Amino acid sequence: MLGDIGSRPGLLARDRSLVTRVALISLGKVAELRVHVPVALRPGLTREEIDEVIGQLSLYLGYPAAVEARKKAREILEELDEQEAAQTGSA
Repeated sequence: MLGDIGSRPGLLARDRSLVTRVALISLGKVAELRVHVPVALRPGLTREEIDEVIGQLSLYLGYPAAVEARKKAREILEELDEQEAAQTGSA
């Protein structure tokens, strides 16, 4: 069922990924970002866009929820940077 929804033609993969992030943060499922932030980068969302979405959500979900989500997203992105540096030998 999830595969069926994820493969429907109505949204680009990039937009589908963006919607997923918004839903997770809105539901307070910040821990789930561990899986979904790296996935968001694949279809072309930028780090800046991920951060900006969280900032925009602060207007609707409240500052504490946005701070927690931003903290988790940045932590995940830093880990990805460290992994990439280790793989390229520039760490």
